[in-house]
Amino acid sequence: MNKIASAFANGKAFIPFITCGDPDLETTKACIREMVRNGADLIELGIPFSDPTAEGPVIQGANIRALASGTTTSKIFEMVTELRREISTPMVFMTYANVVFAYGAERFLTACEQVGIDGLILPDLPYEEKDEFLPVCREHHVALISLIAPTSAGRIATIAREAEGFIYLVSSLGVTGTRSEITTDLSSIMKVIRENTSIPCAIGFGISTPEQAAKMAGLSDGAIVGSAIIKILAQYGSESPKYVGEFVKKMKMGVRC
Repeated sequence: MNKIASAFANGKAFIPFITCGDPDLETTKACIREMVRNGADLIELGIPFSDPTAEGPVIQGANIRALASGTTTSKIFEMVTELRREISTPMVFMTYANVVFAYGAERFLTACEQVGIDGLILPDLPYEEKDEFLPVCREHHVALISLIAPTSAGRIATIAREAEGFIYLVSSLGVTGTRSEITTDLSSIMKVIRENTSIPCAIGFGISTPEQAAKMAGLSDGAIVGSAIIKILAQYGSESPKYVGEFVKKMKMGVRC
């Protein structure tokens, strides 16, 4: 069983997201440790980028703070190397295609394999252009994780059939951010996904409460939460790890319901 599959092996998965370097990498490391301690099944690590087009104001702010603190891709690889000495929980990177291009795809994926990154999410990479990265991802045993959105329409079955690692199902139109209610007909999308793949599928975008997490996990194999965690970091800064851990514990309990 690969490490990403193991995240979904014991029931519904809770997947927290954090922007690396917000407000600094020491805080990020402490938050990740608390996430693991409090039941995170897989952790999504955001590599900051100056133009994060899929993100709403909350995560945009985190990217700005992380870059201002001097966070670089190389420093993030060093951070993951340190964490991997004590943490075996699956980890994936979420960033933008230009970050990988700028670093060099071969160099980037080689480093991912060396430090123990299990997957890569590139929200600005169109499905039709995934072959720009797929061969080098496979060469280095890093799953290129597919996103399916409400606008994917006729492509859902094809994307699902070719998916690796897990499928990231985007709950709503628009950018990331907490939402009071998720009204997309996700059950019909999940039906098509289930008909075309056995790969796990987790729902993200807009989830901020244990009740929402439970509802989304009830439809799929897990829930992904980002903006609600970033709000904690924006509020508490370097004091955030304790509060992030408490939040993750509540959300994990929610997906177990």
